[in-house]
Amino acid sequence: MPKFYITTAIDYANGAPHIGHTFEKVLADAMARFQRLRGVDTWFQMGMDEHGLKVEQTAQAQGVEPQAFCDAMAETYLKAWRAMDISYDAFVRTSDPLHMKGVQALFTRFQENGDIYKGEYEGLYCVGCEAYYQEKDLLEGKCPVHHTEPKKVKEKNYFFALSKYGERLLRHIEAHPEFIEPEMRRNEVTNVIRSGLEDISVSRASVKWGVPLPMDPEQTVYVWIDALLNYATFVGLSQHDEATRAMWARWWPADAHVIGKDITRFHCVIWPAMLMSAGVELPRSIYAHGWIKSPDGGKLSKTAGNVVDPVFVGEELRKAAGEGLAEALMHEPLRYFLLREVPAGRDGEFSWELLVDRYNADLANELGNLLNRALSMSHRYFEGRLDPESGPAEALDLEVQAVATDVVSKYIRAMSSWQFSNGMQETWRLIKRANQYVQETEPWTLAKDPSKRARLVRVLATLLESLRIAAALVAPAMPRAAARIGSDLGLDWPSPRALVDLEWPAKPFALGHTVGAAVVLFPRVQAPKPAQA
Repeated sequence: MPKFYITTAIDYANGAPHIGHTFEKVLADAMARFQRLRGVDTWFQMGMDEHGLKVEQTAQAQGVEPQAFCDAMAETYLKAWRAMDISYDAFVRTSDPLHMKGVQALFTRFQENGDIYKGEYEGLYCVGCEAYYQEKDLLEGKCPVHHTEPKKVKEKNYFFALSKYGERLLRHIEAHPEFIEPEMRRNEVTNVIRSGLEDISVSRASVKWGVPLPMDPEQTVYVWIDALLNYATFVGLSQHDEATRAMWARWWPADAHVIGKDITRFHCVIWPAMLMSAGVELPRSIYAHGWIKSPDGGKLSKTAGNVVDPVFVGEELRKAAGEGLAEALMHEPLRYFLLREVPAGRDGEFSWELLVDRYNADLANELGNLLNRALSMSHRYFEGRLDPESGPAEALDLEVQAVATDVVSKYIRAMSSWQFSNGMQETWRLIKRANQYVQETEPWTLAKDPSKRARLVRVLATLLESLRIAAALVAPAMPRAAARIGSDLGLDWPSPRALVDLEWPAKPFALGHTVGAAVVLFPRVQAPKPAQA
């Protein structure tokens, strides 16, 4: 069976999850679910980055030990990801002894390869980024991400010979353009490499909360280096027993790392160079997504002080729907919004108003309305069980079928290449066509004429089949809503290979099939903006 190993960046433990974190997790989750529904064996890994100066300082400020602080933050993140239905296979933490041993083993490999040496470093350090900056990289003397003045730091560290790997990295990227996606990020990275790489400091003498260096326990591994290695350490890099050897053989190399555009230097330059030094095969692709911004163009972030709590958004949406939105579905609209509204690789906007507009237009008026009408008419005219026989397919029926076939083909291509917004647009092309088909065929008129009963069966079967396919297509974005639609259609769904079985059957819903009662899946919302959204 083919495999797919996907990761996200691991989140830093010094603050609560927000919509920026959520966007990345939903992107990766949609791809993981898409692969699984295609019958691909998938491993989805995410987690927490728990070491470093920021965590140490935050824990001290709260009067707790770093490990206790991280334990509490891990539960906060897990609560959010459970609410958002993120289908991770492993939630990893860099304080795990397995990871720490793996980091030390890799550092030993770097040293054996002649890529680690001791020196003195003096530079401008941003505590928020946990990273050094050169003067040329600052904006008016401030960190380009946190807009704070970095501190001048001077200490003796260990260095990694990154400068050795520039040409080799360029050759790899040129031979494998899919290694960095989208193209705009690939071009940025190659420009950085061509401008010349400098050796980097990979340890800290002043930070105690971290992984001790194997060659010098008085120093700890620089938090970024520590974090990057999680992608390999938790899938059996150590290969110290039969289980880890089997895991490594099955899952490595990673098929996709999903990261933010602001950390491409770490993931697309430093990370592959370290793997080259250790003699480890490189991941197949690194996908760098954009940011979620406010309508005024500002980044939504902890630093900017305008974070949006994803769990709060779902709860408020349910309140705005008058509790008519099922609790199990209250976070599905945000998942859909993030995938539908943000173009691949680009920045996107979030606001309560934009979310409600998209919810009402797509989910309430189109998908929800189509489901309600199809189920309602099935019960009104056939008590929920269609006659065994239907009339022959007519031109309008075949047109809807042709649209469905075309939509499936374009959807698969879009989703395979991270074009989730396009994939959702294609899905809604089928949903819109099915709603139009209702108006064209007028089932309520057919129901008045007993001689048109077979034709009515065909029309309703066409609507139900459109919904079956639409539910499969929407499943990576809204898995709970898709499962609910499948259940309402009376199907044993979602099947493990729901995106494989998408051919339009001859008359699957006209064989005495029973469907559920009419339901308002997504009631319309009309509500003012909540205080935190």
